[in-house]
Amino acid sequence: MGGRGDEPSAAELEVLKALWDGGPSTIRRITDQLYPDGGTIQYATVQKLLDRLESKGCIRRKRADRVNVFAAKVERADLIERRLRDAADDLCEGSLTPLLTHLVGTSGLRAEELRALRDLVETPRTRRRD
Repeated sequence: MGGRGDEPSAAELEVLKALWDGGPSTIRRITDQLYPDGGTIQYATVQKLLDRLESKGCIRRKRADRVNVFAAKVERADLIERRLRDAADDLCEGSLTPLLTHLVGTSGLRAEELRALRDLVETPRTRRRD
């Protein structure tokens, strides 16, 4: 995935979420997950979204037993990081501090979320990558 033109749209992001949450899937499985009461039109919509995601390099397609199986190629954490960096670049001259300070200060984090955040900040960077 390159520049912003390669970023998933809102509809494409829903397909990516289905793949992140459910693992490799067929078009039928993704369609059933996103549109439980859907039909042919929704199937075609998901197929088009998968084609777009594949052209953007977000997913990969593998043929298995005469059916295409799709898997996320981009990790959720990587997309989150990229979008936060873009927001920091656009709104905060590249600094994550104002962005994160605002998010933490206004989001009403639960106690366990605050503890996890505190642990993350206090853990030396070299130990986090293990």
